[in-house]
Amino acid sequence: LNVILQLSRMSDGTRKVVTVSEVTGMEGDVVVMQDIFVFEKRGVDRDGKVLGEYRATGVRPKFLDAVHAAGIHLGANVFAYRKK
Repeated sequence: LNVILQLSRMSDGTRKVVTVSEVTGMEGDVVVMQDIFVFEKRGVDRDGKVLGEYRATGVRPKFLDAVHAAGIHLGANVFAYRKK
């Protein structure tokens, strides 16, 4: 699986995965990726803790067939885009 996790330090000092992306190929020297999940920050609570949630982008990853072949079966809605 060619997956890249991008982490970021939040304003509260914690680190969170902010994107889960799949490498889909190359265009010349450029790596082509598509985001599968993203962290959407909603704000901070009274204690300064970052609030947010992970959302699917609606993209069905190309690696899903390999995951199924390995015996891991995910519901079709795992990757479905949901409005806020």
